[in-house]
Amino acid sequence: MDKDRPPNGPAKRSWRARLKQACLREPANNEQLVELLRGAHRKNLFDVDLLGMLEGVLQVDDMQVRDVMIPRSQVVVLERDANPEILLRTVVESGHSRFPVITESRDEVIGILLAKDLLFYSFGRTDSHFNVREILRPAIFVPESKRLNVLLKEFRSSRNHMAIVVDEYGGVAGMVTIEDVLEQIVGEIEDEHDVEEEDTIRKHSEFHYTIKALTPIEDFNEYFKTGFSDDEFDTIGGLVVSHIGHLPKRGERVVIDNLLFKVLRADSRRVHMLQLTLLPRSVEVAESRLQNES
Repeated sequence: MDKDRPPNGPAKRSWRARLKQACLREPANNEQLVELLRGAHRKNLFDVDLLGMLEGVLQVDDMQVRDVMIPRSQVVVLERDANPEILLRTVVESGHSRFPVITESRDEVIGILLAKDLLFYSFGRTDSHFNVREILRPAIFVPESKRLNVLLKEFRSSRNHMAIVVDEYGGVAGMVTIEDVLEQIVGEIEDEHDVEEEDTIRKHSEFHYTIKALTPIEDFNEYFKTGFSDDEFDTIGGLVVSHIGHLPKRGERVVIDNLLFKVLRADSRRVHMLQLTLLPRSVEVAESRLQNES
């Protein structure tokens, strides 16, 4: 063995050491830092997945809760006074694991219900013994303006996975989970409710669907009984991008007819996954008005 060669010589240097060497010129802002990282990637110092995560970390530092939250209209809630059968049906149909519990109004969130806490009441318990207040967890409230990096630290320290987002007037604006934050760093986190490789459209409930952006418009029309033209675009992703007017980022939304599309996954080249919500006509008109005003 060559004693003059350090055990962790150039051949064994980590990507961190090589990255440090590539970034000797101190960047003045995040944009310059991103460009340095991309330059290091072009020199094959690390792969594209790591580049995406590093850029995600920088983005989280600049983003606020309002940028990634689930809007109020799309939050699945449970009513405090509902009987166990209705609660269980909602839990099963949605496929979520945590639910805000409200009174008469969506602005009155009194706690968080974990789906697993309902298991005990689904076997052998009668309605007269059930009291949802007994199994509620405290709800955490955060403002829309809170930065994601701060929220992530709070999630880690408090071991909470969900927070209710409130606007400047104290009303409920939406909901945010630790998964929503982590996805900004590592990309979309798929679970059993995401579309399988062989599927293009997955139904979660009567009004909510997950759709691959590469779904042919012809197949989309057949499934949803719509009449979109495929003369200009072949896929539903192409149709959505054309209506948004630019290559969208995760979380951007657009209403087409009575269909609300939300981008679930996208990169710098194309859209990958969409969330579809079927809207009543009154909601469609309101959404269109908001888009025109913005």
